[in-house]
Parts: sequence; C-alpha cells; structure tokens
Amino acid sequence: MTARIFLSPPHLGDDELALVTEAFRTNWIAPVGPHVDAFEREIAAYVDTPHAVALSSGTAALHMALVALGIGEGDAVWVSTLTFAASAFPIRYVGATPVFVDSARDTWNMDPALLAEALDDAAMRETLPRAVVVVHLYGQCADMDPIVEACARHGVLLIEDAAEALGAKYKGRAAGTFGDVGFYSFNGNKIITTSGGGMLVTRHDDVATRVRYLATQAREPVSHYEHAHIGYNYRLSNVLAGIGRGQLRVLEQRVASRRAVFARYVDGLRDLPGLSFMPEATFDSDESRANRWLTVITLDRHDFGSDPETVRLALEALNIESRPVWKPMHQQPVFRRGDSIGGSIADDLFAHGLCLPSGSSLTTADQDRVIAAVRAACRPPLTASHRTEQGELSAV
Repeated sequence: MTARIFLSPPHLGDDELALVTEAFRTNWIAPVGPHVDAFEREIAAYVDTPHAVALSSGTAALHMALVALGIGEGDAVWVSTLTFAASAFPIRYVGATPVFVDSARDTWNMDPALLAEALDDAAMRETLPRAVVVVHLYGQCADMDPIVEACARHGVLLIEDAAEALGAKYKGRAAGTFGDVGFYSFNGNKIITTSGGGMLVTRHDDVATRVRYLATQAREPVSHYEHAHIGYNYRLSNVLAGIGRGQLRVLEQRVASRRAVFARYVDGLRDLPGLSFMPEATFDSDESRANRWLTVITLDRHDFGSDPETVRLALEALNIESRPVWKPMHQQPVFRRGDSIGGSIADDLFAHGLCLPSGSSLTTADQDRVIAAVRAACRPPLTASHRTEQGELSAV
C-alpha cells in the first residue's frame, strides 16, 4: 500500500519544537504564560487589530464573542449556511436562534445582496437579528464592504468566522478584522496549527476585556476564588501557544505553498470536461487573495462522467483522503426545524463539490498521484461523432 495522502495535515518545523521546549524548560505549562501573551501580540500585529485573545478553539472564540456581545435567549443570529457546524452550534449554546443565509456563486460565501434585502425586509417587520456571522469559506473572503454596510445600516452586530482564513485578505485588509469580532482556528488541519486552539480579535477594548475575564472562569480580582458570573475554561495553553508562535513565523510561506498547490491542480485538471474550481474573487483589488486552505473542485456528473462521491471513493481506494464540501446547515438534521434565507446555491455546491488534498507539505509527486487519480475517474460520455466512429470500426 502506498503512503496515505492526507487532506490537510499539520506542517511543523524546528522553531515550534524550540519554543515548546522553552515552555517545558521554564515550567510554563498552564493555560497562561509568556508564549500566550506573545502569541496574542504577534497575531494582533499580523492582522493589524488592537486586541487578540488566545482561546482553546475557534468554537470557544465564537461562543465568547456571542456572550461578550450580550447575545442570548430570544435573539436571532443570521449565519452562513455553507459552513462547518461549529459556525452555528455556539449560537445555540447561548440560547439564540440561528437563521441560515445562502451563498453567492462568485465567492461561495454569504450573498451580500440577499443579506441586504433580507435585512431591509426584517427591519420593516421589526424582526432584525442581533448579529450576523459571516464565514470566510475555505480561505476565501466574503464580499465584506456590502455586508459591513448592510449590518451597520440596521445596527446589527457583525462577527467574522475566519477559522479557515488566516492569511486571506480583502482589498489589502486581513480577513477577520471587519466586524465587531473575528476569530481564527488553529485546529490540526488548518493553515497553521497549535494542535487545538483559536484566537479572537476585536477593535473593542471592552469586548477583549470581557472575553479574557469570562474565558478564565470569570475569576474576580481578589485573593480567594470568587465568581460573580458564570465563566469558562477556554484559555489557550502556554505550550500550544509556543507551537502557534513558530507556525505564525512561516504563515506567508504556508499561504504561498497552498496557492502553489492550487495552481498545480489547475494546470493538471483544467482540461477535464465538467470540472471547475472554487473561484477566487478579487473584488476589483489586486490586494485581495484567498489563502487556498483547501483546493475545492465541482463536478458536473453528466460532462465529467462521475459524481463527487464516486471520485472520493476512487481516491480512497488509492489511499488518498478527500472530503465533500460542507453540508449546508439548513440541511442538517439538528437544524431541521430552523429557518433559512435561500439555500439553493449552497445545496448545489454541496451536491457537486469535493475538497482535494491541499497541505502545504504536499509533494509534487504526491500531488501527481492525486491528479492522475482524478483524471482516471473522469468518464465523459461519448459524443455522437465518437459513437459513429466506434460503430464504423466495429463494423469493419
């Protein structure tokens, strides 16, 4: 059996080991310490935002954002439907109700025109949501200018789920820095990792202060253990923050590597009928870029001759990991009684999409294996001329 090719494995170097060793040497093992403080400063500087708070996961970051912004029972929160479940679960944690918003074809992210129209309608009916959670899917930025404008016009809070999008830019500005709160994930499969972890960023002093307080068990500043509010054990370990600091030093290299992986897939597969790639929207700015966390293709079953699940199984048989596009939240059984705004585009992308191995450590030889496997799975129907030609050969 040939070695397994993973979808998006961790990619570590020597700096991470040195920084973790320092945490052990100095006995800073608890979820506080100099690496945590430095990691927060370095992320804040990288994305150019005043505050960054290191937490145990991206999910914890969204949970803390909702709590710190005062969102709770009886509130509605509108969220992108084409995303991982962690973009929606914390809305339920706080007792609020998620409403799922469809994608735009040019970005695969929340449709700004649909959002603006729905907010205008909700304003007339006095049913505006308290907040909108916009997701930057697979490292591709949503079209933020009209989304920011629509939310500001109606006084709706804006949260950016940039879990997959560290290193992505919208018109020169980092994904995650447009809303009231943004956050990133450092899960093991992300573009940089701390094994497990997340980072909340915000321009609001009071939000950052409250998140730090709540995420550290809401301890009051007295000598004994006293709690006036319900808190959470959500702070990042100093050991894991050391890994993150080392990873952040090579983030630009990781983005370049994943974009190069995407470019090689385009070169190797673009001639196949019925195969398309997730678009990269530039938003009329040469300072916009996706980080290409994952390369995602869509397949037209008629023209390509195989559907995504058939291709996934063919790759799996060759020990190559791939994954369907996120199943939209409005299709999930746990949200079957929920509301949605549109959904047909997200449904279509889920039905036709497949994520290919995209790790920054993917070798050219391994990528050639993937390309060959996808090409082998292509079974386009015979054209009328080919059928006639084959018939003539058979008659001979």
